[in-house]
Amino acid sequence: MGVLERIKALREELHEHNHRYYILDKPTISDFEFDQKLKALQQLEAQYPDFSDQNSPTQRVGGGVTKNFETVPHRYPMYSLDNTYSKEEIELWEERVKKILGSENIAYTCELKFDGVSISLSYRDGFLEPAVTRGDGTQGDDVTRNVKTIPTVPLRLKGDFPDFFEIRGEIILPWEGFNQMNEERKQKGEPVYMNPRNTASGSLKLQDSALVAKRPLQCFLYSVAGIDSEIHSQFEVLQKTRLWGFKVPQNAVLAQNLDQVFAFIDTWEKERQELPYEIDGIVIKVDDLNQQEELGFTSKSPRWAIAYKYEAVKAATVLQDVSYQVGRTGAITPVADLNPVMISGTTVKRASLHNQDQITKLGLRIGDEVYVEKGGEIIPKITGINELKRGLVENLIVFISHCPACGNTLHKKEGEAQHFCPNDKHCPPQIIGKIKHFNSRKAMYIEGIGDETVKLLYEQNILSSVADLYVMKAKDLLPLEGMAEKSVHNLLEGIEFSKQKPFEKVLFGLGIRYVGETVAKRLVNALETLDNLVAASFEDLTAIDEIGERIARSVAAFLSEESNKELLARLKLYGLRFEKEHLEENQHNQKLEGKRFVVSGVFKELSREELKNKIEQHGGIVSSSVSAKTSYLVAGEGMGPSKRAKAESLSIPIINEELFLKMIG
Repeated sequence: MGVLERIKALREELHEHNHRYYILDKPTISDFEFDQKLKALQQLEAQYPDFSDQNSPTQRVGGGVTKNFETVPHRYPMYSLDNTYSKEEIELWEERVKKILGSENIAYTCELKFDGVSISLSYRDGFLEPAVTRGDGTQGDDVTRNVKTIPTVPLRLKGDFPDFFEIRGEIILPWEGFNQMNEERKQKGEPVYMNPRNTASGSLKLQDSALVAKRPLQCFLYSVAGIDSEIHSQFEVLQKTRLWGFKVPQNAVLAQNLDQVFAFIDTWEKERQELPYEIDGIVIKVDDLNQQEELGFTSKSPRWAIAYKYEAVKAATVLQDVSYQVGRTGAITPVADLNPVMISGTTVKRASLHNQDQITKLGLRIGDEVYVEKGGEIIPKITGINELKRGLVENLIVFISHCPACGNTLHKKEGEAQHFCPNDKHCPPQIIGKIKHFNSRKAMYIEGIGDETVKLLYEQNILSSVADLYVMKAKDLLPLEGMAEKSVHNLLEGIEFSKQKPFEKVLFGLGIRYVGETVAKRLVNALETLDNLVAASFEDLTAIDEIGERIARSVAAFLSEESNKELLARLKLYGLRFEKEHLEENQHNQKLEGKRFVVSGVFKELSREELKNKIEQHGGIVSSSVSAKTSYLVAGEGMGPSKRAKAESLSIPIINEELFLKMIG
C-alpha cells in the first residue's frame, strides 16, 4: 500500500471510530488503540505535508492559532425565537398559525432548548466548510479552526447528504466537563468559571485551537437551511441529519396537538435537572416544512416556531441604591444597585428597573429586600419586594427630574413611559451612544474601533460626532494609551473601507428613531438617493410599503434639523454612499420594479433563496404572505394550498419557475 493510500485508509478508519464513539456511543476499539492510530496518521502527515487535508481527523487536536476571527455574512439569516413563559400564549400563537395557514391540520416538533452558543456549519460535498457564530443574525465570526476540535462535529459526512447545505445547532459544555475544569482551576489557585454557557462561548474565541481541543465541548444540531429536497418535515430533518453523522438529540417528539406539546413541556420541567447539560426551555416548531415556508418570518423571528421558557431562578437581596443610565436616544433607564447575589451561576450586582412607572408601582425604598430573577435567563430584573423586610419610609425612591450626565430637565411625552433628555447634541452618553450605534455590526462596523475606543476618543476631544471619524489622523491617535502604529494603521484603513458600505447601512447607522435595519432598506429601495429622501413629502414617505405615520414623522423631523443637515453634508463630502447601489446594466435590469412577489414550494432550476434574490436584483419586492398588494405568486412543487386559494380568491396571477425566468429575460 502506497503512502497516500495508507493515509487515506487511516483517515477513513478514524472518522468511523470517531462517529461510533461520539455519535453512536458504541465504540469498537479502546482509547489506547484509537490514540495509536491517530499518532500514526499525525506522523505520516508531518512527513508528507503534500498530502495534508483540512478535514483530517488530526484537526481534532488543534494547534493552529487564530489572531483575528474574520466576520462572515450568513447565507441564510440566523433568526432568534420569540419567547413565552405562558401556555396561554402558545395557544394564541397556534391561533395565529392556523389563521395564516387556513388549516386545522398542524403537527409540531418539540425539542429541548439548549443553553449554549448558536453555531452555523456549512457542508459542501460532505466536508465541513465555514463554522460561523450567530453574531447579529446576519453575520458572525468564522471559528472553523476551533469548531473542528469538537469531536461531535463531523468533518466528513455519511449517507445520502445534499451537495451543499447549512446546519444550525448549539455548542454546549456539559456539567461534568464544566465541573472538572473548575476543579482543575481551583487546584491551580485560578478563579473558577461562572457558568457553562459563558465558558462555551469564550472557548470558541480562544486564539489557540489546541486549548479549545482540551475543553469537553459538544455540539447538538437541530435545523437545516438551504435544502430543497425530498425532506418534508422538521422531524424528518432530525432523523436524516442523524444518519448523515450529526449528533442530534434523541429527546424530540412529534406532537399532533397542543395537549401533546404541553405534556412534553411538563415532562421536561420535572426532568431537566437530571440532564447532563443545561436547558432553559422547550422549542415548538410547526413540523411541515411547506407550512413553515408559507408562514415565513417577521423581521426578527420565524412565525412557525416559539420557545417556551421555564420559570427563571429567583433570589432575594438588598437594594442599595438606584442609578440612571442615558441611552443614545436620550432615554433614561433606572438601574438597581444590589448586594451581590448568585443566580444561575452568575453573580448579579445590578438589575433593570425599566422606568418610573415600575419604581412607583413597586414603591421601592433603599434598603428593601427585593426578589431578583434573570428574565429569559439573561437580563436580571426586580420582580417584587419582601414586605417583611422593607427599607425606611424616608428612603422612598423619587425619580430624577434632571439628566444625570448633562443636567438638562427631563421630558416625558404623554402616553409614553420613558423619560428623555432633550440635549441630544451635547449630552455625553448620547453622543457616545450615537457613535457606537453608527459603528455597530449592522451599520458601518469599522474594525479596530470598539466601544471603549469610542469612549476614549470622545474623552480626548477627538470625536464629537460620527463625521469626526472621517477626519481623524494618525498623529491624533498615536499618543493615546494602547494605540500602537499597527493598530492605528488598521483603524484608519477600516474607516476608509467603511466608505464603501451601502446607503442603507449609512442610513441605519444615523440612528433615526424608529428607523431600524429593515425600514432603512425600504426607504433606500423606494427613494434611492439622499436628495430624494430629503425632498420626500409626508405623503411620499407613508406611501412606501411598511412606512407608517410615526416613522415618517421621525424621518422628516430628523432631516429638517439644521445640525443633521450639516452632519449629512459632511458625511457626503467625506465620500460615504448616499445612493442606492445599482448592479451593472448588463447583469440585471429593473423589469420587476414595483412588483411584489410571494414565493412558495420547491423549484427545479433555483433554490427558493436564489429565486428571491433574482426578484430583488431585478427591482421586485419579496413578501412572505399573499395579500391584495401581491403582483405574482411564484409556485413550485408542494406549495401550500392556502396560499394558492388566497391568490385565486384575489385574482392574483400564479406563475411557475419557467415563466418567472422568462419575465426577467
